[in-house]
Amino acid sequence: MVFDWASIWAAWPDLMAGSWMTLKITALGLLGGSVIGGLFGIVVTYVHVPVNRRNAAWVVAFVAVLGLALHFAGGALAAVPGGVLAAVLLAAAALLLWRFPQWIGRSVSIFAQIFILLIRGTPIVVQVMFIYFALPLLVNLRIDGFTAAIFTLMINSGAYIAEIVRAGLQSVPKGLHEAGLAMGLPFHKIMAFIVGPVALRRMIPTMGNQCIISLKDSSLFIVIGVAELTRQGQEIIATNFRAVEIWGTVAVIYLMMTGCIALVLKVVEHKTRIA
Repeated sequence: MVFDWASIWAAWPDLMAGSWMTLKITALGLLGGSVIGGLFGIVVTYVHVPVNRRNAAWVVAFVAVLGLALHFAGGALAAVPGGVLAAVLLAAAALLLWRFPQWIGRSVSIFAQIFILLIRGTPIVVQVMFIYFALPLLVNLRIDGFTAAIFTLMINSGAYIAEIVRAGLQSVPKGLHEAGLAMGLPFHKIMAFIVGPVALRRMIPTMGNQCIISLKDSSLFIVIGVAELTRQGQEIIATNFRAVEIWGTVAVIYLMMTGCIALVLKVVEHKTRIA
């Protein structure tokens, strides 16, 4: 077999377009995932909801009652638009939280723990297929593949980043948080100026690992037809049948992108290293 370099040069513009799409999906997904993961990680760390039989029974009972109510009211609610029903449920939840404000933190913490459990316990391919094919049927809203890919990567990386943030915050000595309280600082200033910088330095290696994993996971969005790098490679091979050259080039491009991420994070880790 003769290695055909010309097939690579001919496919290069399409491969670069796919690479740009991959980077865009990864960047936007990680940006949203960092926000979700940061908030959920802080809530889970500092709002303690013990995982015991009593709390588990309350959650199961609430879900069961809600499911039965929706089941028996299905006939009456069939004519109600999905958006109106969701708005009513959100309003009812907001009313309950306003009436019992002490449950706001616990409710968010429970939701965060359930979210992390569900997302980490299911494959990303199943998640993107559900969001792209099943979710429009539930809420009567059609979304394009690019949006579905970003949203999937956002919630997937958010669940893992939440655990990274939790581990980083728990690794910080409790004395720093207590010192901030003794100085009379509010919680957000303690996190921003005392605990946060120390935890962030310790999270850099694992966050870099998550960035690389998310970039490679973007190749799985080929199942919904997103024109990222892997999809472009597949379409090019379907036209020129040069699998060795194209897949080899795709692998090298992925290696270059992940290598650049690893190099940047190494530099950041070195610059922020605690002496």
